[in-house]
Amino acid sequence: MLERLFKLKEHDTNVRTELIAGLTTFLTMAYIIFVNPAILGDAGMPKDSVFVATCLIAALGTAVMALYANYPIALAPGMGLNAYFAYAVVLHMGFTWQAALGAVFISGCLFLVVTLTGIRSLIINGIPQSLRMAITVGIGLFLSLIALKSAGIVTGNEATLVTLGDLHQPSVVLAVIGFLIMVALDRMRVRGAILIGIIAVTILSFIFGGNEFRGIFSAPPSIEPTLFKLDIHTALTKGLLNVVLVFFLVELFDATGTLMGVARRAGLLVPGKMDRLNKSLFADSAAIFAGSLLGTSSTTAYVESASGVQAGGRTGLTAMTVSVLFLAALFIAPLAGAVPAYATAPALFFVGCLMMRDLTELDWGESTEVIPAAVTALMMPFTYSIANGLAFGFISYAAIKLFTGRVREVHWMVWLIALVFLFKFFYVGG
Repeated sequence: MLERLFKLKEHDTNVRTELIAGLTTFLTMAYIIFVNPAILGDAGMPKDSVFVATCLIAALGTAVMALYANYPIALAPGMGLNAYFAYAVVLHMGFTWQAALGAVFISGCLFLVVTLTGIRSLIINGIPQSLRMAITVGIGLFLSLIALKSAGIVTGNEATLVTLGDLHQPSVVLAVIGFLIMVALDRMRVRGAILIGIIAVTILSFIFGGNEFRGIFSAPPSIEPTLFKLDIHTALTKGLLNVVLVFFLVELFDATGTLMGVARRAGLLVPGKMDRLNKSLFADSAAIFAGSLLGTSSTTAYVESASGVQAGGRTGLTAMTVSVLFLAALFIAPLAGAVPAYATAPALFFVGCLMMRDLTELDWGESTEVIPAAVTALMMPFTYSIANGLAFGFISYAAIKLFTGRVREVHWMVWLIALVFLFKFFYVGG
């Protein structure tokens, strides 16, 4: 049955590999079931209900990705988008969280329209090859920054923005040990190297890191306080259209960039396999729509899926494993919370390092291609946003081609996307 559903032999994989890859992806992104309620809770949303909504939409969206698109990519409420929802729209602009959910719903509807009409596919086909490779590299850099921050190796600094953290902290030492374990086991071709590293650091955290075992099972709370509580009328009539546009643009390019980057890493963006990309685009479009109804901010494809791909995940069975684990997380929240951030950070950093190799495929003798690619990759971690990296990449690509008299080399979609991003930056805001 699994072979028929997911075509494992065609993708040179097996059930064991896919299950380990799914567990690896889940462990690297399980933080969202605790972080998302904390962030949206600051906007006044009931944290317990958001916890349930987060688990449910992650399970639902990832299941659609698995069964419909057969991609090893997981979905969940997006980091960055939830912060914009809580701190910008609700706390800064003064809108209710119900109205903000209404804005997410409208952006989700727009997202579905551009996906079903093929506009999103046109956008993807118009992305130059150099920028496609840069997306993968940029996501790798972005993952690396997240990982170093989670491990405590890099920390904030008012004078220099970032600086070296306290290397004497047990969490930093354990993260370094976990990273070395993963690299060594992967080099020796040990299956599940990343997962073994995560489990090893988690066990050590109970001994040396002060981590506490909080039990295994707990009953899930009620979702009723957030279920269908969105306020669409206010979103349409009270000046939230700019917010809708921001949600829409970030969702479009953040999710698209992640899907392309991870799919390319898995070897799925090759002739004969591109058709499933359109199905994956529908899966994450539908998840935004459904998530607003359940009571959470925009859902998107997760860059942490790259850790499962590195562990060997190539089909929807990886994603289906993640989906089942998110459902299980409703009942095993204490156990899921036992994996510390510094245990999964080495996995993200390891994957980020490996994603750097696409730099070698760039034509470094053609500056009109390589400079926009470098801008794309560098702006992702430095603005802490995949969408912003894409924005600067498209704008710089169009501008450099224009000023060097190579206008005919630019796909018309690149001009359109660059203009949309310019409009967003100057009239809507970053």
